[in-house]
Amino acid sequence: MLARILPAGVVTEEAYTDRPGVRLFPAEEAVVANSVAKRRNEFATVRDLARTALGRLGVAPAPILPGERGAPGWPDGIVGSMTHCAGFRGCAVAPAGDVRGIGLDAEPAAPLPEGILDAIARPEEQEDIRRLPAGVPWDRLLFSAKETVYKAWFPLSHRFLEFHEARIELDPSGHFEATLLVPGPVAGFTGRWVASDGLVVTAIADS
Repeated sequence: MLARILPAGVVTEEAYTDRPGVRLFPAEEAVVANSVAKRRNEFATVRDLARTALGRLGVAPAPILPGERGAPGWPDGIVGSMTHCAGFRGCAVAPAGDVRGIGLDAEPAAPLPEGILDAIARPEEQEDIRRLPAGVPWDRLLFSAKETVYKAWFPLSHRFLEFHEARIELDPSGHFEATLLVPGPVAGFTGRWVASDGLVVTAIADS
């Protein structure tokens, strides 16, 4: 799914179940030492995927630790993003000289719980959703796009971004436009999305 919505220069890996027996670095083990099994398995699987992807770029295995606000700490010269949800684990990486930032998010293809849309969407975004054709959980897709924007934005800005500080315009063709409504290193992003196999996945590769 990721290769369908990211450019060829971005290396992707994905899995639909957790990988048993993944060996973490001691520093990674310490991060999840007190976590429940579900969290440990997600954490381990997505890092195993990331190391596979990095290996395809010639990068030796190394710990990938959560940094500021949980953003993954990638090796020098690499940009990337990770995501996991029920039934999906994925990552995308690229040389920093080729891509400035990557954002990635996966969600179950189901409507948001009641009240969440009002909390994350601007009034004009809610109006847009009402006009879009049936068949896609647009509210969930909007949430995913906003998560993806944040993941692409934060490593560039080191600034938290509220949901209402980005204006998302979803296109049924599989694209979306994000306008940042706060000062920062970028004015906006162009992303892509796909809905398939019970999932919605959004991605940004900003160059």
